[in-house]
This record gives sequence, C-alpha cells and structure tokens, in this order.
Amino acid sequence: MSDKILVVDDEKEIADLVAFYLESENFDVTVCYTSKDALAQVEKEVFDLAVLDIMLPGMSGLELCKEIRKNYTYPVIMLTAKDEEVDKIRGLMLGADDYMTKPFRPLELVARVKAQLRRYKRYNNQSKMAEDVDSSLLIHGGLVINVKTHECLLDEKPLNLTPTEFSILKILCQRKGEVVSSEDLFHEIWQDEYYSKSNNTITVHIRHLREKMNDSVEHPKYIKTIWGVGYKIEN
Repeated sequence: MSDKILVVDDEKEIADLVAFYLESENFDVTVCYTSKDALAQVEKEVFDLAVLDIMLPGMSGLELCKEIRKNYTYPVIMLTAKDEEVDKIRGLMLGADDYMTKPFRPLELVARVKAQLRRYKRYNNQSKMAEDVDSSLLIHGGLVINVKTHECLLDEKPLNLTPTEFSILKILCQRKGEVVSSEDLFHEIWQDEYYSKSNNTITVHIRHLREKMNDSVEHPKYIKTIWGVGYKIEN
C-alpha cells in the first residue's frame, strides 16, 4: 500500500507541483489549499506524512501543525517563503520534524519526505523486531521508554512524542551518564551532514521535550545541558 501524503499550500501551482513529484514516486497524495479543508481530511483519514506551508489564509500552517499534533505523531515538513530562523524554530516547537525554504527543489523535498518516512517506520516497526524485552526497555526514575513499541511513559502517564523527540530521548537514555553533542544527535537521527544551523534544530527539540516532561534548564531532573558540549541524562 502506498504511503499517504497530505500537501497543504494555498499556491495552487506549488501544491500541484509537489503532488506531481510525489505521485511520480508512487505516493498517494491528497492536496488541500486551505487549513480548513486540510483539517477535514485529517479527520477523515490517517496520513503517513504532511507537508504544510506556513503562510496559509485563515489558520496558518503553524496552527495546523499544532492541531495535527494533538492526535498524530506522523512526520510534518513545513514550507516557508521566508528564510527567517524564528519561523523555523516556531514550527519545530509546535512539533514539525523538518522545514524547507521556498523556492526549493522538488526532488530535494521528495528526498526529505522519504527520509522522514524511513525514520518514522523504523520506530513504529520496533515491535516487530526480535529484541530481548530487557534491552528494549530504558528506565530512568519515572521515565520508561519501550523501544519495541515506541512508547514512552513519565510517572506512569504516556508522553505524546514526535519521532524526533522520541529518538533524542532514547539516545540520551541509551548513553546515560555520557555527554552527547548536538552533532552526534543530528548524525544519529538524520544521518545527514551537520551544519551550523543544525544546532538550533536540536536545541528546539530539546526545549520541546523539556516542556512535555515539565523539566527545566536551571534544575533539570532528566535532561541536563552541558554548555558548549551537549546534553546528558545523569546516572
């Protein structure tokens, strides 16, 4: 069965172009030109990934991403016409997994879609892997991560994490007691070339994790920042 992709952009030419390239790679694409129509589609069917333009009439793409994240953890890629760091950071904080600045090369977008889907499926298919139960459970205080089922509990309450947030927390717990640099996290999660702005991407995801875990920078219970080096979870 083909992966289902939601594409939302009020610029019809861009939306249709993105759909054309994705469909040429055998994806099942649904195109919407407004957030209202997109929300209606999200309620009717489950997608595997969404591509959202930030500048949409009415409800913005950022708000649409926020609405999607209330019920779904599939990857979200944001499109922005402005190369402004604040838009990208806001998108990441609201749960987006990646972003691209217009104008972009359609083939690069297709490559990023494929990369996000590979990572998402890899974590969702952990339960099918032949792993020992003990090695699939990562426990730290009130935090329990089940690598096989891609579930995370904090004080016996489920944490609704995106694949990227889950990956970061899993890596830090697997390397508990070690300082893990932003570069190492980026390489392990995206398996891509690290560049200066990648650090902001990791920083925003860490901030989002702390918010969901009610953790703090000043008095961390779980994720500790080692300034100028990286992040760690204490033994």
